[in-house]
Amino acid sequence: MEQNQEREKVILVGCQTTEDDLPFQYSMDELASLTKTANAQVLTTLTQKRERVDHSTYIGRGKVEELVALVDELEAKLVIFNDELSPSQVRNLAAKMDARIIDRTQLILDIFAQRAQSKEGKLQVELAQLQYLLPRLGGQGTQLSRLGAGIGTRGPGETKLEADRRHIRNRIHDIKTQLSGIVEHRERYRERRKKNRTFQVSIAGYTNAGKSTLFNRLTEATSFEENQLFATLDPLTKKCILPSGFTILMSDTVGFIQDLPTSLIAAFRSTLEEVKEADLILHVVDSSNPDYFQHEETVNRLLTELETQQIPQLTVYNKKDAQHDDFVPSTRNESLQISALNVNDSERLKLTIEAKMIEMMQPYHVIVPSTEGKLLSQLKNETILRELFFDEEKQMYVCKGYTFVDHPIYGQIQQFLIKR
Repeated sequence: MEQNQEREKVILVGCQTTEDDLPFQYSMDELASLTKTANAQVLTTLTQKRERVDHSTYIGRGKVEELVALVDELEAKLVIFNDELSPSQVRNLAAKMDARIIDRTQLILDIFAQRAQSKEGKLQVELAQLQYLLPRLGGQGTQLSRLGAGIGTRGPGETKLEADRRHIRNRIHDIKTQLSGIVEHRERYRERRKKNRTFQVSIAGYTNAGKSTLFNRLTEATSFEENQLFATLDPLTKKCILPSGFTILMSDTVGFIQDLPTSLIAAFRSTLEEVKEADLILHVVDSSNPDYFQHEETVNRLLTELETQQIPQLTVYNKKDAQHDDFVPSTRNESLQISALNVNDSERLKLTIEAKMIEMMQPYHVIVPSTEGKLLSQLKNETILRELFFDEEKQMYVCKGYTFVDHPIYGQIQQFLIKR
């Protein structure tokens, strides 16, 4: 197992090109968290303030010399840069020091390679890694032949990394073919849900915001929970029973992150479609994180890219018991402040989901014969039933509640509607 291996010794490098120190510091802190998640040890951090990054070595010549000295002194085996490096930057830096050079994108890809459990997840990660590697193959023969044991090298495997461009292109085509089959299966499943008019809630949010914890509390599922980045990679969908008895489907999705590699967004498109197909999005925000606002904005930007603007959204500010001193809720969407670990808060969230659903529903008032047992059962499970009592004089059940107009049950109850 990965945990039993000796942790790689790493130096982090960042280049600040803006005047504002805080976002850059948060970004470097996040890089350190990502490195820890990848099971490596951060020895030290080297930063530089410049108008723009150096096109040939990312940081200036003097800083490169300082970095070379640090690598020798601390015996670091790996240097991780906080931005995506160009192939020439990697080559120039690798020629100057005896340590492997990777960037933020490779680090994220590596974590995804560790986390993927399902066949689809593994294929998506491999596709993203190969698409990232393809333009970087030129002139990297000697460097690539050394890969295969540490961060940034997991996933496709050594033989694939050493293969020529044609082999990699063929593998990319093969993966895309396999994924298209999985996507078709997923879409058929979605179509069946739509036909049955199942209400779908998707949980989205920044990585480590507490999505899986909340998902588990709402559905009594066993999605992997851990205080680390990208604890969940494979999406999970489970039933959730609301206080009224109405059953909905809830999906836990992969966490978003600032500067999420474009190749990953493309590779995980089918997984992220779960969010796009939702009837309601729960946007979970970690209100204890000092950079919560930036995290919220990053997710909103990615949701916009996924074209989800028309889907109702509820912002759920999690970890209210450890809320940051400067926390102020956004007024962009309706919001709720909770702790995913608090049972009362979970119930309050379910009631809020129910209220959001009622806004999308049509009220009904019907009188149903006692012989219609099946219909009465459907009203309890497939609508939000607010009143139910038996009229002994008429030997009929009087029911009041809310239903979706496009649900099959809406047509069934038309004959029993009480005329006003």
